[in-house]
Amino acid sequence: MRIIHASLTESDPALPEVPVRADRRRLMKRLWRGRAEDGAEFGFQVEAPLRDGSVIHQTATARYVIRQDPEQVIEIRLDSTAVAAAQIGWSIGNMHFSIEGQPDRLLATDDAAVRQLLDRMGVRWQLVQAVFRPARFATDLKGQSTGFITQGHVHSLTPISGV
Repeated sequence: MRIIHASLTESDPALPEVPVRADRRRLMKRLWRGRAEDGAEFGFQVEAPLRDGSVIHQTATARYVIRQDPEQVIEIRLDSTAVAAAQIGWSIGNMHFSIEGQPDRLLATDDAAVRQLLDRMGVRWQLVQAVFRPARFATDLKGQSTGFITQGHVHSLTPISGV
């Protein structure tokens, strides 16, 4: 088993890619094990989380690349104004859920609370499978209290125009 401490800073893009698949939560960990599609085993002892596309090892014949598994997420198409998109993102983040902004869509953690929030706001959404890369400062509190009621302020669910 090869021990990996960090991704490579340089690699040969001409070499074929051998994927090392992992889900998002595993990639957030500092210590974990993984297996490449060719059977090569890796032990990870990293100081910073690895990301989809990180090259972790290279041989004379191949590059070993982290490939994050797609997961079910909520997709909100950005057919709206920038103000409406910002309000949607803020509302989801204010509930302490992860969100990823892309040029044409927002992706959010698939959770009943997020679905209910978007429905109350009158925002169209759909479930999709995607590689989810939320902002670095975001953490999911799934299974824990989010402090939604105890934070000392009221969360207003006002429908958004222009969505």
